[in-house]
Amino acid sequence: MKISLYPPLSIHEIGQRPNQEDSIAQWDNRLFVLCDGMGGHEKGEVASLTVCESLVTWFKEHVNTEEPFTNTNLHEALEYAYTQLDQYTDGELKRMGTTLTLLYMGGEGIIAAYIGDSRIYHIRPGKGLLYQSRDHSLVFELYQSGEITYEEMLSSPQKNIITRAMQPGVENRMRPDVIHITDITSGDYFYMCSDGMLEQMTNDELLTLFSSEKTDEEKCQQLKEEI
Repeated sequence: MKISLYPPLSIHEIGQRPNQEDSIAQWDNRLFVLCDGMGGHEKGEVASLTVCESLVTWFKEHVNTEEPFTNTNLHEALEYAYTQLDQYTDGELKRMGTTLTLLYMGGEGIIAAYIGDSRIYHIRPGKGLLYQSRDHSLVFELYQSGEITYEEMLSSPQKNIITRAMQPGVENRMRPDVIHITDITSGDYFYMCSDGMLEQMTNDELLTLFSSEKTDEEKCQQLKEEI
């Protein structure tokens, strides 16, 4: 499968937060990574930056774009990222962590992987939402079990409690949910975002924006204005 990309666009704004804990990275217009750090000032950004940079390093050194990219390759890449995080097992930084969203575009389609509550969307204008990652969060688990409603999930004071994250020095390393996407057609959008963006727009608003006749640059600008 040959995938041709329009120029990828990104938003990396501090928004309404006191400090920027998100990190983004890409390699060869094939790998895209977004991480949202946690652990407080100067800790979350270390975790998110470490994972982003180490994944790009691993892909540069180990991936042959002419060969299939497998779940085993993804596991090896994440193991490398965890080993880089493990250098922060002492002091205050040992309590830090980060979410992960990752897209890799290969010859067989797209591999999407995520840990935490940052999201990946696959949107097809005129058709709607084809895929949305499922948050690893306490409120989503409560919603799935029927203990709270969808509306209660959106407004819950516990909505920022996540159930999976990448952290240093943990014995049982959290694994990602992984999906292989092969139903891809011209005009599709893949949107990766942290919870800071999710708090500003509903899914319906996102679908309306991405399905509009605006240029990609105009759509990106509108997303910035929502922060």
